[in-house]
Formats: sequence, structure tokens, C-alpha cells
Amino acid sequence: MDLLQTILNAQDGRAVDQIGQNFGLDRTQTAAAIQGLLPALAGGMARNVTQPGGLEALEAALTRGDHARYLDNPAQLTEPEAVQDGNGILGHLLGSKDVSRQVASNVASQTGVGADVLKRMLPMIASLAMAALAQRATRTTTGNVQLGPSAGGGGLLDMLGPMLSGGQGRGGALGGLLGQLGGLLRK
Repeated sequence: MDLLQTILNAQDGRAVDQIGQNFGLDRTQTAAAIQGLLPALAGGMARNVTQPGGLEALEAALTRGDHARYLDNPAQLTEPEAVQDGNGILGHLLGSKDVSRQVASNVASQTGVGADVLKRMLPMIASLAMAALAQRATRTTTGNVQLGPSAGGGGLLDMLGPMLSGGQGRGGALGGLLGQLGGLLRK
């Protein structure tokens, strides 16, 4: 299952419903907002992993803390800790509040959901996206994070792959990740 579908289907759609209820949106509006916001987050991730130590930082972020709890218990998404986590993620991925505002404005013009609502929703979506990625990332017996397919399938790259179009990147797992994240940005 890809990242978008993992988020939309989390707890039979309760994650989407929880966010929508918090902002007075129905499921269709909330799903459209999530679909519109994810490419900016993935683009930020793609930029970060190309920096020295960026891939290692992503691996650490995916395994540190308890991000998956937001998928397991969507009611936590509206708690101040989830918003704080999301703002931290946004700081790393987008860099500034100005970029977040621009993302919200662009998605508002595509979805009809107000930019002010999208700005407040963005940290929750960032927390939820990290939760979905963290849930799929697997640890090897040496303690390293496996971004590619595991022996049983379903690695992080498998999760991102179906949702993303090709893209060109460097070779190996990093190239695959960048190509796939770049494809999400172009969506």
C-alpha cells in the first residue's frame, strides 16, 4: 500500500475523519487536502536526503520516538504534542513558515479548502505522514533501518513506489528513494 492510501485507510479512515472533524471538513475535502499537501512534504524529504547525512537523519527520524502512534490512535493527531511534532517535521522538510504558507495557498486553490485551515492542518499531516513512513520502515538485525524491500516485502520504498512516478536519481537505494520522492513532488 502506498503512502497516500496508508494515510487515507488508517484505522478504516478514522485518521482522515479525525482531522476533518477538527476543521469542520467532510471526508472528501479532508482527503483532497491530504493528497494536495503530501507532495510538498515528499519534496522536502527528497531535498533533505540529498544533503550530507540526510539519509541517515531520515532513518533516525523514522525510528526515533513513537510516530506510528498517530496511525494507531488518530485521536492523538489533534493533541498539542502531535502538532508540535508536525511543526518540527515541517521545519526540517520545508524550512520556513513562509514555505508552509505558500504550500497552503497553492493547495487551497486546488482543493477549495481555505488556506488558513490548510496551514493549521499541515502539522497534523506531517505527523501522519511520518507515522505512515515509520510504520513501514523496518529494522535489520544489525539495528539499521531498511528502506528497501524486506524479505517479506513491504519496505519503505515499496510503500512510496506505487504512489510515485519514476524520476531520475543517483544509483542504489538513495537513487530509488530520490526518484520516487521526486515523482511525488511532480504529482
